[in-house]
Amino acid sequence: MRRIVVALGGNAILASDPSANAQQLSLENTAEQLMPLVIDKNVELIITHGNGPQVGNLLLQQLGSDSEKNPAMPLDTVGAMTQGQIGYWMGQAFTKAFDKHGLKKPFVSIVTRTVVEATDPAFTHLTKPIGPFYTEEESEKLKSQNPDWQIVEDAGRGYRRVVASPLPVEMLEADVIEPLLNAGALVCVSGGGGIPVIKVERGYQGVEAVIDKDFSAAKLAELVGADELVIFTSGGDVYLNYGKPSQSLLTEVTSSEMNSYINDGYFAEGSMKPKVAAATLFAERTGKIATITSLDNVKNFVKNGAGTRIIGS
Repeated sequence: MRRIVVALGGNAILASDPSANAQQLSLENTAEQLMPLVIDKNVELIITHGNGPQVGNLLLQQLGSDSEKNPAMPLDTVGAMTQGQIGYWMGQAFTKAFDKHGLKKPFVSIVTRTVVEATDPAFTHLTKPIGPFYTEEESEKLKSQNPDWQIVEDAGRGYRRVVASPLPVEMLEADVIEPLLNAGALVCVSGGGGIPVIKVERGYQGVEAVIDKDFSAAKLAELVGADELVIFTSGGDVYLNYGKPSQSLLTEVTSSEMNSYINDGYFAEGSMKPKVAAATLFAERTGKIATITSLDNVKNFVKNGAGTRIIGS
């Protein structure tokens, strides 16, 4: 039995239409694409997902209706709201797919808190893009309306707001995953990287941040003893010199080789770099395999492990 942690990007949920109906339809398609993994009797599957587009959009809604009687919720609470929202949609989508394929299988989504360090430099160096893309003109208008926001150009695709993205240290709900897997459940955990909290004298306190879902997926995979981490991206497999005449596909590389490529600046900061870095970190720490590929490639991944495979060294 192989235990696999799958990380889905927020764009596997939201493409262009931000309506609830469109996002649920996207998730129904995503659930169907993942069914070859779900059906595989030799696989225990844990799913994580991003929430960058969703948390940014919800935060804008909160700020748009902010008043003394109806105050906007802070970023950690908005992250929790999107975890519940997307977890519900995922449950609906996978239950529908289970019925279609004649499976009797429970789906459980866990609202997850992820511990971060209060001293993480990410709180002063903001890097995590959230919300929609803006034109340069729109970004300048938003900056004037929200002077405490940082808005940056995102990998040539437009401008987005960035927030703190501290590294995950621990997941408070990690221990409940094993019993759910033993009960035959498909488990969705650490949505949006988890709700960021710091340890205080008694309990934990939420903080204004969005944790990168790929680094949280890597930490989760490590904590649950996963045999493999799989990061599904809209861009597919990993290339050197992507989009240039000299681009070359990476099929199987060691973690030390991949670290060299990262340090040499081959991957875009707001795009492929965090995915590659998180996958490499998992492989490096565990000596196991991390794969990066596209959702369209699930069947080939199940059949022959297709994708960019990073092996711990």
